[in-house]
Amino acid sequence: MNSTSHQDWRQAHLGRLLGHAMRRFDERVLHLMAHNVNVPLALSNLAARAQVSAAHIHITRHLSLEGSRLIDLAQSAGMTKQAMGNLVTQCEAWGLVQRTPDPSDARARRIVFTDTGLAWLRAFEQAVLQTEAEFRQEVGNEVATVISLGLEAYAGTYTGQQSGI
Repeated sequence: MNSTSHQDWRQAHLGRLLGHAMRRFDERVLHLMAHNVNVPLALSNLAARAQVSAAHIHITRHLSLEGSRLIDLAQSAGMTKQAMGNLVTQCEAWGLVQRTPDPSDARARRIVFTDTGLAWLRAFEQAVLQTEAEFRQEVGNEVATVISLGLEAYAGTYTGQQSGI
């Protein structure tokens, strides 16, 4: 066995392929959002200039429609409170979210979507649906279904392991 073919696993293992696929998916979603006419122009420009990253999408993915406390948002996204705080501050400056008093705890603040943030969320949903449809078209519906089921099972196992910590 020659050493070159023996080392191919380093470039083509499942984790690396999943990482590449995730980056491609996220890049396509951001591209679609940058060109969505319902996204405010300033946000479209930020997305088009790659100022909005997959990290910023964590807020879009994890912020509850009713609002979330920073610690809960960070935990849901698998980030530190400090890193999430930085993202929230940036998204707040862009008009996506705002910090409001928490009605259940006078000492706490909740992060909530603004109207602009809700438009961003709707554009995110449309972009994800279109990107998933493009994926299905590219690999075929049957393959896409098997991949989706496999990833759900695999990620579900991972999530279950994490909750036991």
